[in-house]
Amino acid sequence: MNSPFSTQTRMGDLGIVRAVCEHSGEAFEPPWAQELGTGRVISTADKEKVSPAAKLYFHKKITAKNAEYRGVHPIVALESHNTQLAPLVAKAIEALPSSVNTASSNSVHSDAGNGPGKKRPDFVTVTRGPGLLPCLASGLNTAKGLAVAWHVPLVGVNHMQAHALTPRLVSALEACSQSRKREPQFPFLTLLVSGGHTMLVHSKTLTNHAILASTTDIAIGDFIDKAARFILPDEVVQSSDEIMYGRLLERFAFPDGANEYEYTAPDTRAEEMTRKASKWAWALAAPLAETRSGSKSKAMEFSFSGAGSAVKRVCQGRDEAMTLDERVDLAQEALRVGFEHLASRTIMALRKLDKVHTLDAEKIHTLVVSGGVASNFFLRKVLRSYLDTWGFAHIRLIFPPPSLCTDNAAMIAWTGTEMYEAGFQSDLNCRAMRKWSIDPNAEDGGIIGAGCWK
Repeated sequence: MNSPFSTQTRMGDLGIVRAVCEHSGEAFEPPWAQELGTGRVISTADKEKVSPAAKLYFHKKITAKNAEYRGVHPIVALESHNTQLAPLVAKAIEALPSSVNTASSNSVHSDAGNGPGKKRPDFVTVTRGPGLLPCLASGLNTAKGLAVAWHVPLVGVNHMQAHALTPRLVSALEACSQSRKREPQFPFLTLLVSGGHTMLVHSKTLTNHAILASTTDIAIGDFIDKAARFILPDEVVQSSDEIMYGRLLERFAFPDGANEYEYTAPDTRAEEMTRKASKWAWALAAPLAETRSGSKSKAMEFSFSGAGSAVKRVCQGRDEAMTLDERVDLAQEALRVGFEHLASRTIMALRKLDKVHTLDAEKIHTLVVSGGVASNFFLRKVLRSYLDTWGFAHIRLIFPPPSLCTDNAAMIAWTGTEMYEAGFQSDLNCRAMRKWSIDPNAEDGGIIGAGCWK
């Protein structure tokens, strides 16, 4: 039996997850969650060993009050971590399955030892990086304390690796009701899109994720957030508790949701690179389409700062206030330009991989899209249309449920489980890492190169 107890801390997120590896004939019970915004996360899960199944028992999110700063304030986030983490740990322990023998050394207690005995987890897993160091350290030190107190191993995992593996967690949750393998099977392509990261990754194995393209300036989520600050009317921003405005911008651009997503991908590079003139006398250029030499138009990299500046110029270069209709059009166009840039590099990568890998076992059959921006339904429309238009209709497109796209503890627990099963454990002297690549060819050696493994 493998039973991980996991804490996840990054940029204001904390979490505790327990997964138990045991065979059970019980019917699947859907995961339940209590969520208050996006921030601190605590989860409890069960994972079966014979069939690759998982069961989510407890999932809670609490947000640090950063709204007045219009973004994550490091000190506020850290204070919230230090205030909320211990009570959340206690609640998570209460959600653990009861121990048959409460006097056994394999039992743990909450409520100062007065509560019922719970099954002791077999190991503790925690986010080690990348992220905001003080918040990471808060969670990591808590996890070390739990591991020492319970005399169990520690597994410190990579946050971006966890995003890439999230669909395998979803597959495990669904496997409780049907027999199936962990999906997707390696290798697959991963598009990691969030407020801090934009990477296209060739996920070859559990610990080998080769970065094919990354942003040279700002992330796609940062671009969307900055565009939203210029486009959204003040009353829309002020009426929301959101600190990142991606969801607000999508709702503003498409108030009727998916029914408004009328989109067909361009079928030539020339069409893709052409500015689309609006009735308002402005047009946004595709990122990297108009560099001086033109060589960047086919570069395997992302760039969003230019598109962000273009949105700013449209909004600020006015003699009169923008109408609501124009703001809606600009919101739709900003999202289209950003998402087509993601899609174009994805198609370029698929074409190159197709030429290099000729064996079916090496070919890419799945594109995983994970990270906070993956919850955007218009992005799903754009990527599917691009794949179908450019000869990759056979590629399966996987998006985790919106609740698992953003930072969450469940994905950390699952990644820790897969790493533990593969024989990885962390030394208790491991430290939080602000930067930590998932690519073994990176300067730091990627996931394994971080050291402190045993």
